[in-house]
Amino acid sequence: MGNQLVFLTPIFVRNRMNKSVNILSAFSVTVLVYLGIISAASGDPFTDRNASDAEFTFVRLVYNSAPAMYQGYGYGMRDSWRVDWPDAENHFLQGLGRLTNVNKSAQGKLLSLVDDELFDFPWLYVLEVGSWVLSETEVQRLRDYLLKGGFLMIDDFHGSREWAGFIATMRKVFPNRPVHEIDNNHEVLHVFYDLDNRIQIPGMYTYWSGNTFEKDGVKPHWRGIYDDEGRLMVAINFNMDIGDAWEHADHPDYPEPMTALAYRFGVNYVIYAMTH
Repeated sequence: MGNQLVFLTPIFVRNRMNKSVNILSAFSVTVLVYLGIISAASGDPFTDRNASDAEFTFVRLVYNSAPAMYQGYGYGMRDSWRVDWPDAENHFLQGLGRLTNVNKSAQGKLLSLVDDELFDFPWLYVLEVGSWVLSETEVQRLRDYLLKGGFLMIDDFHGSREWAGFIATMRKVFPNRPVHEIDNNHEVLHVFYDLDNRIQIPGMYTYWSGNTFEKDGVKPHWRGIYDDEGRLMVAINFNMDIGDAWEHADHPDYPEPMTALAYRFGVNYVIYAMTH
């Protein structure tokens, strides 16, 4: 992935200055939530919000969307990639700093698949993929990014209709790579936290409505796409809204166990991406 990161072992990561960082748990997630997290103010979404040489930068993928797929769902014409931005990543980054010794960026970064910097960062986050639309160039770039060692975390899409929108595009990226359920023993579920007791993580307003699911997405799924060596390239959190749990981590009416699990998943994905 360029010269920013050299992947070593599940314990150490290195930055371009070859300074190793031992990844250690600092505080429990419960303490993190009760301390509260201060949200950064929103600004121009295309402003470079991170110019440091941090070992880990939270990169959100910017893409074109097809709003027509969401008619009747109340989403209007907004860009789907913006959902929960920037509070979700700003909250999560503060949590990552408290929970580990990873040298992380202070704020998130926005990139499209055609940005020259794409291959400098081993971890991408994208959500609302039921409506994403990728050009042929973007499809090729995403395929190259993942096969060269990149990791994609997919979040916040729900139900059969949105799955169909997601998989139609993903099949262009990887026509012959199947989607698998992530096995309970897979390393990504144990690389930092042991995530044996998985529950559906809902958006805050969905939770307030009395449900943990949206549309017909009753059952949560943790799915993945793997490379030829068995490395998890794409982590698919289907029928869940982990980013919303990050965004509302400091909200007293959002349940702490769900926020805690959302942070643990995020930390595991980061550590796995930086060490594989």
